Amino acid sequence: MKNMVIFSGAGMSAESGIKTFRDHDGLWENHNIEDVATPEAWAKNPARVQAFYNERRKNILEAKPNPAHEIITQLEHYYDVQVITQNIDDLHERAGSSQVLHLHGNIRLSKSSGPDAQYSTQFYAVSGTDLDLDKDRCPLGYPLRPHVVWFGEAVPAYEDAIKIIRSADIFIVIGSSLSVYPVAGLIHDIAASCQAYYIDPHADHSRVPKQYQCLSMTATEGMNKLAEIFIPA
Repeated sequence: MKNMVIFSGAGMSAESGIKTFRDHDGLWENHNIEDVATPEAWAKNPARVQAFYNERRKNILEAKPNPAHEIITQLEHYYDVQVITQNIDDLHERAGSSQVLHLHGNIRLSKSSGPDAQYSTQFYAVSGTDLDLDKDRCPLGYPLRPHVVWFGEAVPAYEDAIKIIRSADIFIVIGSSLSVYPVAGLIHDIAASCQAYYIDPHADHSRVPKQYQCLSMTATEGMNKLAEIFIPA
């Protein structure tokens, strides 16, 4: 069975109604990213950061997997499919994908906000939409924060992602602007023999090497196209 690796970005979740992480104006849901997505923001105003992610969590819980997510799940019948996602939602899991690696965290989980929080391996499920700064605390007494990799923090899953990508026979990038580093650099780690595809409305070879076939389509359009190739009739 061939190894198929899916690398998904914000455009994947956008079709489920989840707004993209970073728009062209540098804002996220009308907030400056520096005010809600950095360790400094948490240190300065944890209540604002917590409220922001509580609202994001509510949005994600109301969203549903879209047809592109569902096609990826179907591909597991024919390939060893590993999903690597930049998204902090759990739509891949809810669609039925069995192997999902979250590069930037999973908002349905929380972790301690204590020292070295960015390297934590202890996570706690979030029940419902909200984390409470006063009530929700780790065993050492620190408030729980979202399990999200903020700007300026390490990406602990990065090395695991490299190993997965290097083993890919088929590599499909979906809905990523490929502008957030170091993660965007992962597209260069595929083997020379790998079949590679880039699905995005703005896909072209200014973003990816010539090894990639560019499909200037939405996530669902692109995955429908690839389903014709990779799912037996």
